[in-house]
Amino acid sequence: MPLHWLSRLCQITATTTFLFAIMSNPAAAQTYSSIQSAASPLVLKSRGSFFVGGQNVEQSFVELGSLRAADRVTVNQMYVEYMVPDGHTKVPVVMVHGAGLSGASFDTTVDGRMGWFEYFVRQAHPTLVVDQIGRGRSGFNQALYNNVGAGNEKPSSLAPITRMGDNVAGWVNFRFGPTPGVAYPNSKFPLEAAAELSRQGIPDLSAALPKPNPNFKALSNLAKEVGGAILLSHSQSGHFPLESALIDAAGIRGMVIVEPGTCGGSSWTDEQIRTLAKVPTLIVYGDNLSASTGLPGPGWQDRFDDCQKYIGRINQAGGNASMLHPPDLGIHGNSHLLMQDKNNLQIADLILQWMDRNTQP
Repeated sequence: MPLHWLSRLCQITATTTFLFAIMSNPAAAQTYSSIQSAASPLVLKSRGSFFVGGQNVEQSFVELGSLRAADRVTVNQMYVEYMVPDGHTKVPVVMVHGAGLSGASFDTTVDGRMGWFEYFVRQAHPTLVVDQIGRGRSGFNQALYNNVGAGNEKPSSLAPITRMGDNVAGWVNFRFGPTPGVAYPNSKFPLEAAAELSRQGIPDLSAALPKPNPNFKALSNLAKEVGGAILLSHSQSGHFPLESALIDAAGIRGMVIVEPGTCGGSSWTDEQIRTLAKVPTLIVYGDNLSASTGLPGPGWQDRFDDCQKYIGRINQAGGNASMLHPPDLGIHGNSHLLMQDKNNLQIADLILQWMDRNTQP
């Protein structure tokens, strides 16, 4: 065998061995005993959960998947979990997760450290974390699938249920490294706990939601319900705060958009831009943006450039929009999942500083 092929085979074998080891190592799995305790107690005024939105509709026994009669059920509701710190509080923050995930992505990190949910509460912000409609504890409308199962609708009528794969959609697209099992030298993601991220993944039924997406109105209503809030979104939900503000910006005190799939830099009308310019906006992107995503469509650098165009249009309209790009501050290696990275609290502090300077309760 030629030496260059032997060398390449060794590289492939080493990479595969490394990837298999970290994705299948039970010692790296998150357990109760592995979760790190904070140095001081978390003191709350209150914590709880509730639902926003939803429509009560009639469904047949087939749609209900039941042997009993037709009945009424609620669909398209949004689950909200919250914590309110004791003492003086600042403006509330609503956190919205990305594709193939749930609100858990803002909670304890994959390697057992404090997540943004708790940390923002400790910094005096009442914090609300949602599960997008159609996912997690918000549930989904099963009638769409039961009708196909019963032969009442064609299978082609169903939107796909998607799941983020570990190697390409996860490792490469999330910018842990250039190829599965190979990390960027400066990577901030806790790679030893990569298997835990796979366990956080859930089937994504976003494509089956009605239009307009009910998440948009639910978020604008939620912001008003809590007396005004900052909407903090991530990835697939990146544009949600923009859509919510166009429905009703009355309760939206600010928007923090983390690694959005798009900002729609050229797609918004001038009238829409004037409306969006009324809300202070921070857009956040991590490092290694020029790397290939391994997937079809625009790359992360393209998305970054699109958001810079959006920022320019907002500021030209008299608004207040800016980009937080940690490499510009000498902070390198952040992935697509900044809320899970090893320096997640450092990034959180930069966001919190912007919030203190630019938003009002």
